[in-house]
Amino acid sequence: MKKIVRNIAMNQELSEILALQALAYIASDEERLSWLMTETGISPGDLSNSADKSEILAGILDFLLHHEDILIDFCKDNNIDATSPVRARQFLPGALLEDY
Repeated sequence: MKKIVRNIAMNQELSEILALQALAYIASDEERLSWLMTETGISPGDLSNSADKSEILAGILDFLLHHEDILIDFCKDNNIDATSPVRARQFLPGALLEDY
């Protein structure tokens, strides 16, 4: 049984790393990647050229958080607590200022 990582103190750097992990997970499946690009309007070229920008990473987490089935699978595959993406989102541009 895999251990789930919980209660890591989140910051901007860890948030960006988690968003990049989410992007890699989404990109590993053509259907999920297509869905991401359709919903966000980002092109494949823009995604590959801008994947390190905080605004793009915020959009990746927004997409993940709006699709519970993908979120659950991502967290399970990466052995992280399902609240981690929510906590990470608050450190990226456009986040609502809420106490998670």
